[in-house]
This record gives sequence, structure tokens and C-alpha cells, in this order.
Amino acid sequence: MPGKRVRRREDEGSNGPDRPDGPDVETVLDELYVTPPSDFVGRREVWAAAARTSGRGDDARAIRGARRPTLAAWAANLLLRSRPEESRQFLELGESLREAYRTLDPGGLKELSDQRRRVVAALSREAAGLARTAGQPLSGSVLQEVESTLRAVLADADAARRWSGGRLETALAPPSTFSSDTEPSDATPTATKRPTRATARPPAPVKGKRSAPAEVPAASTRRREEKDELAERRRERQLRLEREQRLAQAREAAEAAERRLGNRRAEAEDADASLRRTRDHRDRARRQASAAEQQLRKARAALERAQEQVSRAQDQVGRAEGQAGHAEEDLDRAEQEQRQAEERRRTATAALTEAEREARDAARAVHRLSRSHGD
Repeated sequence: MPGKRVRRREDEGSNGPDRPDGPDVETVLDELYVTPPSDFVGRREVWAAAARTSGRGDDARAIRGARRPTLAAWAANLLLRSRPEESRQFLELGESLREAYRTLDPGGLKELSDQRRRVVAALSREAAGLARTAGQPLSGSVLQEVESTLRAVLADADAARRWSGGRLETALAPPSTFSSDTEPSDATPTATKRPTRATARPPAPVKGKRSAPAEVPAASTRRREEKDELAERRRERQLRLEREQRLAQAREAAEAAERRLGNRRAEAEDADASLRRTRDHRDRARRQASAAEQQLRKARAALERAQEQVSRAQDQVGRAEGQAGHAEEDLDRAEQEQRQAEERRRTATAALTEAEREARDAARAVHRLSRSHGD
């Protein structure tokens, strides 16, 4: 039962079981559907990325498949999560009200219908206050959608089951067979019957006259009127059923359109988020390209300076090589001159030696001659 589901969620706690590598996917989805719609897509992407990073691909896909709720659906989810006890009592009221309509208990219908209006109004104000506290004030039209959702929860067991899950994506509409405009008197067959012409009594017969012939046409007239009345009621019932069917179909079409609109809005928001990420990536790439171009210009300037230095060094090397060539030529000439000087020195030395020998010989000759004259 929906009420038991609310109690079970309350007993488990708001966070639910955590996995060693991150929160359980059900806990993440519960948290997402009470996240303000303006933050829904961003939070969903963060949780999906965390699941992918931890290697939980299935969880990431489940989180990524969550659709952003409308503002009214989010407010209804927030009411369920924030006020679990009141929500449980509200679901139980819906069960009692639906049972009263099934059993057509006029007293129970009157009491529960009055309670229904009070509770729907009170919970709608509570949802508006919670939304305002969360920074998402509800407009009049959105508040009407919240009230419509609460009335649908009271009137329809499937709507109660969907709301008790806490993950509504769009607002709910009450079914045609138990709408907010239905009063207890409308559900009671005896209150809807209109007086028929067949209930009018025929004129009393006049004394002294035969009344049998007059009674036969009166009975025939009553039977025709009853048949006409029965046919009229059948036509009215058929028209009412057709109207209810058309209304139900229109509401189903409206709900389907609302769901498609919610999906398209979520897809548009996803596309916007993807576009923002792409633009951010493009801006980063542009900044990186600009920085790379600046570095390239600096490198080219450094290369040009290095090339100029290499050119100057090559010129210096050329000049040094020329000077070295001249120096080598000078060295060759100097060495040749040195060899010539050494040759001249050897020649002079030989001549000197010869002259010294001749001088010694002459001195000895003089000495001999001097001795011979002295003798």
C-alpha cells in the first residue's frame, strides 16, 4: 500500500544504503527528484560522472536517464520527502475516500470530502512554503498543478502509487470518475433522480360514470411515459459516459503531452548543458592555442637570434681561419728565415773557426820567427 511505502522509506532514512564506491543508485535518484529543477541537470551529470568513474556503468546510465521534473512535480516530491507523516496520513485518507465512493456511503462521503478539501488546501500551502524555502517560489498556475496532483492522489490508486514513489516528473490530473468537482450528493443515485411525469396521478373518476375505459388509456400513457423516461435516462447516461470517456481521453492526451513537454524540456536542458560544456572546451582550446602561438613566436624569435649569433660566429670563425692562414704563412716564412739564419750562423761559425785556426797558426809562426831572430 502507498502509505506503507512512505513509512518504509522513512524507516530506512533519507540517505539509504551506501555502496563502498558511492551512494546507491536509488538513493541518488531520490536525492535528484527533490533537487530544485534549475539544479537538476547539473547534479544529475555529477552523479552520473561519479558512477562512471567508479566503474558502475549501469548505475551511470540509470542516473543519466532520469528526467527533470516540472516545478509542480518537484514541489509534490519535496512535500512527500519533507513531510513523511503528513504524506502517510494523506495517502490513508485517499484510500478511505476511494472506499467510501465505492460503497456509496453518503455520511462517509460527506465527512471525507470536507476533510479532503481542507487537507488538499493545507498541504498545497505546505508545498508552497517548502518550495519558497528552497528558493523556488510557486506561481499561481504551478500551485494549481500541485493541488491537481494532490486531488489525483486522493481519487486514483495509481496516482497515489506514483506520488508515494517520490519521483514524479509531471503534475497529475484527477480522473473523471472522481474529480475535485464531484460532491457526495452527486455520487448518490437517489439524489440525482428527477421527478418523472409518470408519477403524476390521473384525475379521479366522476361518480355515476364508467371509469374502466378511462383507466386503460391512463395506464397506457403511464407505460409510454415510463418507457420514454427510461430511454431518456439511458440516453443521458450514454451521453455522460461518452463525455467522461472523451474527458478521460483528453486528460490522458494532456498528461502525455505534458510528459513529452517535460522530456523535451529536459532534452533541451541536456543540450544546453552539452553546448555549455562544448563552448567551455572550445574556449579552453582557444586559450591553449593562443598560448601555444605566443610560445611559437617566442621560439621563432629565439631561433632568429640564435641564427644571427651563429652567423656572427661563422663570420668570426671565417676571419679567424683567415688570420690563422696568414699566421701559418708568416710562420712558414719565419721558419724559413730561421733555417737560413741558422745556415748563415753555421757558415759564420765555420769561417770563425777557420779564422781562429789561421790566427793560431800565424801566432805560432810569429812566435817561431821571433825566437829565431833572438838566437
